[in-house]
This record gives sequence, C-alpha cells and structure tokens, in this order.
Amino acid sequence: MYRRILIATDGNRTSQRALLEAIRLAKDQQAQLRVVYVVDEAYILGDAEFVDRTAIERAWVKTGQQALEQAKQIAGAEHLDIETRLLETETLGENVADAILQEARHWPADLIVMGTHGRKGLRHLLLGSIAESVMQASPVPILLVPVAVAPPQAPGL
Repeated sequence: MYRRILIATDGNRTSQRALLEAIRLAKDQQAQLRVVYVVDEAYILGDAEFVDRTAIERAWVKTGQQALEQAKQIAGAEHLDIETRLLETETLGENVADAILQEARHWPADLIVMGTHGRKGLRHLLLGSIAESVMQASPVPILLVPVAVAPPQAPGL
C-alpha cells in the first residue's frame, strides 16, 4: 500500500497523463500526493556568456509555478488536495533526476510517478531520459506512464 506518492511534472501532456494516473492511485490508496517541478539551474547557467540568465530563470520558475497550479486544479477537479513543490538544482553536477530523487528520499515517498516521452534513437541519446535516470537510482518503486498514443483509425477515415 502506498501512503506517499511523488510525481514529477514538466507541465506537458505526458506529465498530465501521469498526474491523472497518480491522482487515481492516490485516491484508491488514500495516499498523500506531492507534485514537483524542477528548475534546472545548471542547464540555465551553462556556459553561455551573453545570455540574461536571470530572465531565463524567472521564465522557468514562472513555467514551473504554472505547471504546479495546473496540477492543483486538475487534482481539485478530482476532489483531491495535493502538495506542490518547486525544486531547483543547486550545483553544477546536479540534474533534474538528482533533484527528484533527493525529494523522494527527503519527503519520503513510497512511490514515484513519472511520464515518459518515448524518445528513441538519436533524440534519446542527445536529450537523455530523466525517467530512466530516476529509475536506475530510485530507492522506491516507480510507475512510468507512457506518452499517449492516438488509437489507430479505421481504413478510409
């Protein structure tokens, strides 16, 4: 039985699908649900010298706050109160997966729920997979919710 479910979101369609699954599970298990969004400071700070990093960080924080507020609204429509947290990577070596895992340990979560984007080949190699990194180092079970695939249409439509 799960009592504390952590879900990582980036506010996109795949994350919303994972959120709905986490809400369903939290209601079924009578569990607490915490939704997190990670602002990746290391990615923002990078090595670009002529970029207004403060403006970029503010935009990411705003996007994160909007994603968390949207998660609250979705959960509220399902009659579930949730906790939200905006996390930030703190050191140059830390990444989004590290921040999620640290939160899972600190809170402590019984289950992590994440959406997967389903990237393959070169896109997966270049962009990596946060879900895969979390899965490899997680101290608790993980529920991966795949990207929504449109049902096949009947021939001739």
